Order: sequence, then structure tokens, then C-alpha cells
Amino acid sequence: MMTQKQKTIAIYALPLAILCIPLVGNLFSKEVNWSGADFLIAGALLFTTAFLINMVRNKIKKQNQRMMICIFILLTLVLIWGELAVGIFGSPFAGS
Repeated sequence: MMTQKQKTIAIYALPLAILCIPLVGNLFSKEVNWSGADFLIAGALLFTTAFLINMVRNKIKKQNQRMMICIFILLTLVLIWGELAVGIFGSPFAGS
């Protein structure tokens, strides 16, 4: 069983692990071409999501509400990430 502190550390370590994937790809492949701004935006999105999920996990006591809010937060992350990556909605924020 994980303690509260271990769960919090795991929540904040996951964005770092996810950001290591494109970093390694950037170092060893010409096909991955992330700039510093890409890492900054991805880090902001991932750490904001981790912060919100941690806050919901600590503040909301009902399991059903907690699960639904976390799913909504993750769905929002996926939609924003998809829009920034490939422009699924065609907003001005989508890349070139």
C-alpha cells in the first residue's frame, strides 16, 4: 500500500517520465524535432494536469465524483494536446 506522500510523488513523476520520451527521441533521431517551446508547453500541460488531479484526489471525498472529475481533466488534456499537435479543431493555436 502506498502512502499519501508516495502517491503524490508518483503523480508528479509521471509527467517527467512522459517528457523523457520525446527528449530521448530528440537526442537519437532526426524524426523527432521538439524545440524548447514544445517542451515548455508540454510540461505546462502535463504538470497542470498532475496538479489538478492531485488537488481533486485530496479535496473530493466521494469516489464517483473524484473519478468523473479526473476523467474530465484527462479528456481535456487529450483534446488540448491533440489540437496543439495536429489541429483537430482547426483553431489558430494548432501548429502550422
